Amino acid sequence: MKRIGLYLGFPPEGGGAFQYAQSVLDALANLPPSHYEIVVAHAHPAWPTKLEKYGSRLAHIELHEGGMEFLIRTALRFGLPLSLWRRAGRYLHPFTQRLLDEACDLWLFPAQEVWTYAVPTTNLGVIHDLMHRYEASFPEVSSFGLFRRRERHYRHICGYARAVLVDSEVGKRQVMESYGQSADRLHVLPFVAPAYMHSDGVPAGFEHRYRLPARFIFYPAQFWGHKNHIRLLQAMAAVRPVVPDLHLVLAGSKKNAYPRVLEEIERLDLVEQVHVLGYVSDEDMPVFYRRALALIMPTFFGPTNIPPLEAMAIGCPMAVSGIYAMSEQVGDAALLFDPRSVDEIAQAVLRLATEEDLRHRLAEAGRERAARWGQAHFNERLRGILDTVLGT
Repeated sequence: MKRIGLYLGFPPEGGGAFQYAQSVLDALANLPPSHYEIVVAHAHPAWPTKLEKYGSRLAHIELHEGGMEFLIRTALRFGLPLSLWRRAGRYLHPFTQRLLDEACDLWLFPAQEVWTYAVPTTNLGVIHDLMHRYEASFPEVSSFGLFRRRERHYRHICGYARAVLVDSEVGKRQVMESYGQSADRLHVLPFVAPAYMHSDGVPAGFEHRYRLPARFIFYPAQFWGHKNHIRLLQAMAAVRPVVPDLHLVLAGSKKNAYPRVLEEIERLDLVEQVHVLGYVSDEDMPVFYRRALALIMPTFFGPTNIPPLEAMAIGCPMAVSGIYAMSEQVGDAALLFDPRSVDEIAQAVLRLATEEDLRHRLAEAGRERAARWGQAHFNERLRGILDTVLGT
């Protein structure tokens, strides 16, 4: 019997990391109880309701990340000697001691956590992307010393975790070339569409909350510069004379570069065509994909992303940036474009808006692709990785 711990300490607003953690949670909950005992440590009020459906299959403990945890995170990222902390933390830090008291054979940290290396246990970490290296021009991953802090952080994950999960072969190659990791310590576990995407209903109050236009392109993304909202808005302005009834719906927490996006909407006179909704709950999200003409995703970051998986699960046509492992992720289920080119983004939007046969073909290809990689496949792959890491 192996005892595996899962740490969940981040909010729904965390975006893809929150969705990924739910997939990992489901995979662990479905491991055979005769071979695995699972304990979930959670430190955010959103998680208890997510855990309810698993009942007695999971043991769980509630932790609190307060001011002390914030100070430790900050100190580690700014250069607190890690070896010193790993020796002393168990005596000084109740949070660390609580995790160690669970006596798990392996702890899994699915959100690139500092605890992956700050807690001196046998850990399985994740590296979702190394875009601070490959897209360093974006200040959100490089400015004010952030590049150096990220470098230190990922080197520590690679140095102290027993093994590391990555999203794709491209992601694996990037970790190997960046930090000299051996291939046998890196395990490819592609993202999977969240379980809530398979809901068919319309949540109560949906129509009142959103009042969606009849024809719209959908882009769910936080308002970071690398999400490339500005070029997308410029593309929408370019196609407006041809498809004046086409709207753009944006979903994402109203922070980061959000004010700049609003300024561009005003500058391009797109106030009537662009709908900025803010954060959208998991329960509401499938309805957007079902009603949208298509998903558009002009991001500069990869290697892969979760929205294309959500679109394929629903059968929503899409166009995405043709970068890193995105073409590997979507196959023939999407149009690909250069995210640097407003013209290419505009052409993709125009084709999706005007070619019904194309939308039907992309939707069918997406459904077929989603059927080949779903939660059951994710669960099986993760179990194989755990067996390898634990030597069972």
